[in-house]
Amino acid sequence: MPTDTKRLPVPESSFSVDVFKSSEKETKLFKDNDQRQDGRLCDQIRPIYMKAGVVSKAKGSSYIEMNHTKVICTVYGPRQTKKEDFSLTGQLNCEFKFATFSCNKRRKHQPDNQEKYLSLILLEALQPAVKLEEFPKAQMDVYVMVLQNDGSALAGAITAASVALADAGLEMYDLVVGASLRQFGNYTLLDPTEDEEFHSKQDAKEINNGNITVGLMPSMNQVSALMQNGQLEQHTASEAIKKCLETCQKVYSVVQHCLIESVRKKLDQQSLTSAST
Repeated sequence: MPTDTKRLPVPESSFSVDVFKSSEKETKLFKDNDQRQDGRLCDQIRPIYMKAGVVSKAKGSSYIEMNHTKVICTVYGPRQTKKEDFSLTGQLNCEFKFATFSCNKRRKHQPDNQEKYLSLILLEALQPAVKLEEFPKAQMDVYVMVLQNDGSALAGAITAASVALADAGLEMYDLVVGASLRQFGNYTLLDPTEDEEFHSKQDAKEINNGNITVGLMPSMNQVSALMQNGQLEQHTASEAIKKCLETCQKVYSVVQHCLIESVRKKLDQQSLTSAST
C-alpha cells in the first residue's frame, strides 16, 4: 500500500505537557530565618523604578518596574466621541491586558474574564481623580499592558495609569497610588510576589487568608479603589488596609519624583527647540 510522503509521521493524538504538573502547587512563604523567599522582611516593598513619557506617539505614557513585575501604560485623547455616545462629562475607558508572555502560563490574545474584571477595577480607581466635567463630548482611553507578572500587577497598573494621565496633561484632582498586601494568618506581606499572592483554589480553606489591593489619592487622603480576595476578619482587614495606605504614601514620593523629572525633560526640550528656531 503506498504511503503518503507529504504527511509527517507523528501520533494522531497528543496532549499538553501540563498534565504532568501537579495541580496543587505548594510554596513556602518564608525561609528558615523568617525572611521571605526574595530576602525581604514582611513590611518591605520591592524597589520601584518609574519613568514617564516612554511612548512618543501616545499623549501620555509611563512605565513601572517592581523587581520582576513590569507594567507599561499609554493614554490617548481627549478625542471626540460618537454622536450616540454624547455626554456632558468626559468618558474614561480603561483596558487592562496581560501580554501573552507575561505569566508562567501563556495568556490568550483575547481578553478573558480576569482582565475584564481588572479593567473595571482600574476604571473605578481612576475616575474620581480625573476632572471629567472639563472634557464634555470627549473620551480618554487608557491602555495598560503587563509585560511581566510577578505579583501586585493591579497595584502597579493603578500607579502607572495615574502617572500616564498626569503626563498627558489632563486636569486631575489628585494622583492615584496603588498598593497590595497578602494576609497569611498573623503574617502581613506587603507587595506580594506571584508565589505569595492568594489563590482561591489552593488557599481558600483558612480564615484570615487573602489579598487586599488599595488605590489612594494621597493629597486628598481618599480611597478610590478597594479589592479583597479571600476571607479576612473585620479587625484584620482594617489593619491590613491601614498598612496599604501607609505603603501608598511611601510610593507617592517616587511618583512625585518621576513626574518632576518628566517635566524637567519636557522643559529642556522646549528650550532647545526655541533656541534652534
